[in-house]
Amino acid sequence: MNLSLIIVTFAALATPLLLARLKISTLPTAVAEIAVGIILGKSLLNIVKTGVFLNFLATLGVILLIFLSGMEIDFSLFKKGNQPQTPLAKKQAAQANNYSPLKLAIQAYGAVIISAIGLALLFKWSGLYQNFWLAAILFATIALGVVIAALKEKELLNNRFGQTLLLIAVLGEVIPMLALTAFASIYAGHAQHLWLILLLFIAAAFLFRRFQAFFDFFQKINKATTQLDIRMAFFIILTLVLLAEEVGAENILGAFVAGIVIKLLEPEESTREKLDAIGYGFLIPIFFITTGVKLDLPALLHDRQVLILIPLFFLAFIFSKALIFFVLRRFFKQANALAGSLLSATTITLVLAVLQVAEEVHAISTRQAGAFLIAAILTCLVGPLIFNKLFVTEAEDTKKIQVHFIGANLLTVSAAKQLDHWYNIHLYTDREDNYQTYNSEIKVTLLPQLTADFLIKHEVFDTDILVLGYADYQLNYQLALAAKKYGVQRVITRFESRDIMNDLDAKLSVAGIEYFNPTDVNVSILRSLIESPSTLEILTANKSRIFEVIVHNRRFVRKQIKDLPFIDQVTISQIFRNHQPISPHGNTRLELNDHIIFTGKSTDVPAIRAEIEKMNE
Repeated sequence: MNLSLIIVTFAALATPLLLARLKISTLPTAVAEIAVGIILGKSLLNIVKTGVFLNFLATLGVILLIFLSGMEIDFSLFKKGNQPQTPLAKKQAAQANNYSPLKLAIQAYGAVIISAIGLALLFKWSGLYQNFWLAAILFATIALGVVIAALKEKELLNNRFGQTLLLIAVLGEVIPMLALTAFASIYAGHAQHLWLILLLFIAAAFLFRRFQAFFDFFQKINKATTQLDIRMAFFIILTLVLLAEEVGAENILGAFVAGIVIKLLEPEESTREKLDAIGYGFLIPIFFITTGVKLDLPALLHDRQVLILIPLFFLAFIFSKALIFFVLRRFFKQANALAGSLLSATTITLVLAVLQVAEEVHAISTRQAGAFLIAAILTCLVGPLIFNKLFVTEAEDTKKIQVHFIGANLLTVSAAKQLDHWYNIHLYTDREDNYQTYNSEIKVTLLPQLTADFLIKHEVFDTDILVLGYADYQLNYQLALAAKKYGVQRVITRFESRDIMNDLDAKLSVAGIEYFNPTDVNVSILRSLIESPSTLEILTANKSRIFEVIVHNRRFVRKQIKDLPFIDQVTISQIFRNHQPISPHGNTRLELNDHIIFTGKSTDVPAIRAEIEKMNE
């Protein structure tokens, strides 16, 4: 233990605090930590000396950094099982211009590889940098962590644009990682043993099968003093890292594969949080800070060749991703295509790992590595900043929820008029008298018939929510079943008789159909008025009403109610978690898929609902 370690750990603590104090949100923390290392190291103050222990912790830091990068991969995006199954889902997919995030990402990253190879050849031909393969690998890298952070900030991880950029970044980390392993083995003279790397993946598959049921068992026996999930994670990490080194691969490949194994085991969110805490709370900042400590900027900037290489490498990182723009603009706004290509140009994590490996096998000089590193840092400064400035909301992200009512009567028309300002409402009826009565109050479409085939053909079932409001329970029941089979996400139907509801309860539940009896609803309201007189004020108020919202945005998971940014605008009365009611308190923490019942002003609720329900993984 020495003073340098104390200084580095204090710098790791102070850096994010300083960023928060100065309100700097666009600068990646990793870049800030490297900059702090530059100040503390050879370049300026020279008060931190890297020794054996500090270098060991830094090595653990890069291993854990790459491991957590492997855990960032969302494999559900690669599953063919995600293909739409219902007629409505297939129709919507066809209308999306045959768009596929995976296909688009492969096309975009294929263009990156072509650009990276071309730029590497240009550098070799000009004599500025001779190692063609290393340059191509470096130019093809993308900082997955930086891309995820930027997408999370804009809450884009679950829409088409965000998924495409995420997949491009995943490819920009996986493919250069594999290429680096092959490069290092060939450059070190171990090309004949390259096939041994297959043993690493065989071992990973074995560990996956061995621990596949671990987390189900873990929930039954886990205690705070054992932390079995973390012990198992580090066992897998160290096993695959050691095996990677033994078969002639790089330890970071073993760490990356370990991250993939843990991700596929589907651990609890708390496991991920604990691994993040160990990595980003301790080891990873040490790696970034020591990287800056070792960088000798005065020596680099006094070298004329380095001064030429820094801007050229920076431009190469940018232009190697330029063709992404032409792929993205086919499906997204031009500004977003440009923003996406510039965000994809950010690279730091894998560049550090590549440079470390390249220096170990003597494939690059210290000054050339410094030029690459400075250029990579510049991409992390420019990319997220321009992305935040250029990005504009796509039309799909502002589209209102579609609600179709079948049956125009006092009940449905009144509900539709109340919801019209924040839902896309359509009313349909086959009764001429009801059409004449209500069409002057709200737009009603008169239909000649109400058969399922006719409604499908005329796109009445093409909606997010279908409300069947006829008093005829048989008609409602048949249309509800047909709508669910067609693929409507939510079907709400009316039944006048409790006996009928009881008879059909099991069938309706299995089909996922929601139902109500107007008489029961009215009786429940009357009972509430007697028991809670203020209920009348809530139900009849124009400004404040009762609402429900489902927690989909992971930004709110584990957040206490008292810390919600909009808590002064609403009153939370109940939370339903796994169909069980919870009485909320200020320190109650929200969980994913919680149903929150609250009262608030109608004008405030759309923004609150959009924020909480926006999918953000």
